[in-house]
Amino acid sequence: MPIEALRTPDDRFENLPGWPYAPNYVEDLPGYEGLRMHYVDEGDANADVTFLCIHGEPSWAYLFRKMIPVFTGAGHRAVAVDLFGFGRSDKPIDDETYTYHFHRNALLAFVEKLDLKNVCLVVQDWGGLLGLTLPQAAPDRYTRLIVMNTGLPGGEEAGEGFAAWRAFNRSQPDLDVGGLMQRATSVLSDDEAAAYGAPFPDQSYKGGVRRFPELVMLKEQGKDLTPASAEGVETSLAARKFWSQDWNGDSFMAIGMQDPVLGPPAMHILRKIIKNCPEPMEVADAGHFVQEWGAPIAAAALEKFGIA
Repeated sequence: MPIEALRTPDDRFENLPGWPYAPNYVEDLPGYEGLRMHYVDEGDANADVTFLCIHGEPSWAYLFRKMIPVFTGAGHRAVAVDLFGFGRSDKPIDDETYTYHFHRNALLAFVEKLDLKNVCLVVQDWGGLLGLTLPQAAPDRYTRLIVMNTGLPGGEEAGEGFAAWRAFNRSQPDLDVGGLMQRATSVLSDDEAAAYGAPFPDQSYKGGVRRFPELVMLKEQGKDLTPASAEGVETSLAARKFWSQDWNGDSFMAIGMQDPVLGPPAMHILRKIIKNCPEPMEVADAGHFVQEWGAPIAAAALEKFGIA
């Protein structure tokens, strides 16, 4: 049966600050028939390198607006996708639709549909939990990595910071997305915060937002993993093995140092997993949503890769 979903009205996305990009859509991903996925596709479509930008919770492709011009300005292609439930992509109504593999398989199908090659993954938060598992399925497509404030959880016990976030999210079925983004990101204007809230006219559009914290592969203190949080463990552990043993590309890590959940301790654990990952760029004032300081990060990564 088709998945019942909502589609955010286009006028919610008019005149967003720093966001001049035309929307692009795919509507026939295998297994997702009837659902429309949105992405931004900027720069030369025939460029040698494609930067694939994958957002997390509760953001959307807008998060990459300060990085995209740096990539395209250097002659590269930038593709920023909205996960289902976020941004301009369709939003299934039933919260239970959103599972780890619902999201991951959609990304795998998206990359196949666009036939992306010589890809530099650009990931943060759930963009990393999901995106870091993509290369093991098609290693020939991926040659570079920019990784920021994320992880590859494998069923461990959640730390206090994430446990508090998951509990807060459970208490907020109509989460004020713009308000949360502004509280977490000191440099956001009111209009930019409103742009983060634009995809969600009301609570019925927020199933993906409500669901993501429940899917993180971390257990609560003294409890076992839930079926929802257990689903991604095997894939995530396989990704750890891939990055530590099989990855032969170039990597660049940036850390928002003010992130209370996925800040320096978590990122240094991840750095040890990624083979030949160099010393990270530390962004002193940045919090979890480090892409809001993205222009210098993108420029430093291009310089490191030798493709500036």
